[in-house]
Amino acid sequence: SIPIAKQLASIKALGKGSDLEKAFATAALVYNNSADPEGKLSKAETKSLLQTQFGGFIQGQENKPKYQEIISALDEESENKIDFEDFMILLVSLTLMSDLLQEIKSVKTTK
Repeated sequence: SIPIAKQLASIKALGKGSDLEKAFATAALVYNNSADPEGKLSKAETKSLLQTQFGGFIQGQENKPKYQEIISALDEESENKIDFEDFMILLVSLTLMSDLLQEIKSVKTTK
C-alpha cells in the first residue's frame, strides 16, 4: 500500500492547500484506503479504523455515555455499512467529546 503522505502529495489540487484542506484530504484518503469497492466500511471495520487511526481522541472516553452509545451502535447491526459522510460525523462527534480537544484548545500559538 502507498503511504498516505505520498498519496496526499500526488493530489495536485493540494499543492498549495491549507493545513485544514490537507487534514480533510488525509481523512478521506485513510477512509478510502480501508473502504470496500462501493466506498463503504462495515461497522466492525469502522470501529477498528477509529481505534487504530483516532486513538488519541478516543483514549479515556470509554466511560462516557456518548462514547459508549457510538461504539454500541457500531457493534449492533454489523451488516449495515458506513459511508464517508457518516464516518466524518463519527469523527466530529468523537473529537468534540475528547479530552484531547480540550488540550488542543489550551495550546497558545506564537506569531
